Amino acid sequence: MPTPRLEHSHRPDDIASRLSGKPPASYLRDWIYGGIDGAVTTFAIVAGAVGAALSAKTILILGIANLLADGFSMAAANYSGTKSEEEDYARLLSIEEKHIALAPEGEREEIRQIFGSKGFSGADLDEIVRLVTSNKATWIETMMQAEYGLSSTARSPVKAALATFTAFLVCGSLPLLPFLFGSRSSEMQTTVLTALAFFLIGSIKARWSTKSWIVSGLETTGIGLCAAGIAYLAGALLHGLIA
Repeated sequence: MPTPRLEHSHRPDDIASRLSGKPPASYLRDWIYGGIDGAVTTFAIVAGAVGAALSAKTILILGIANLLADGFSMAAANYSGTKSEEEDYARLLSIEEKHIALAPEGEREEIRQIFGSKGFSGADLDEIVRLVTSNKATWIETMMQAEYGLSSTARSPVKAALATFTAFLVCGSLPLLPFLFGSRSSEMQTTVLTALAFFLIGSIKARWSTKSWIVSGLETTGIGLCAAGIAYLAGALLHGLIA
């Protein structure tokens, strides 16, 4: 039986190199959210407009307006949310620094209970408490993770917003391409292009998941096409009622 392939080396030098700096911040979720939302909302607008029998020119105007306005709105909301997380971390960090300075014994007891809940006791627990609290930076980082569930790896609000906006524009533009080039079968082509975009997003997402790329791709495609189907039916219904 072949030996399973490991994801990284465990040689001492390689380990030291890998752990020499802070773990990089991940913006995967920002790309995924932006890509899915861009494809879903633009396709939903296109589907609704087609259901309402609007012209290709009107569909393009509505689609491009959505790309710019909704894309910026989503990026701005992501910026604000990530910025709030950053500010909340700083607030809680200052609280821990103050408590360690003014009530160190109480903070040591918190460390004791944290590691006690992990199964340590007796002399081992005493030694862990001593070691952790002997270094202020380690002490604070342990409290931030164990008490608040927060990591010291900071995400940039600007990078998060740019990731969301870029993915929104790229994936959201796909449903509009057939209308932009005046294809006679624009509705079918935009459905195929958008379904492919959904599937690719889901397949790529599986790279960081335990799900199969096929399952992840089909799941994302199903979610996107359901949203588009609802918009198409709403457009067709309103067109019939208003007309």
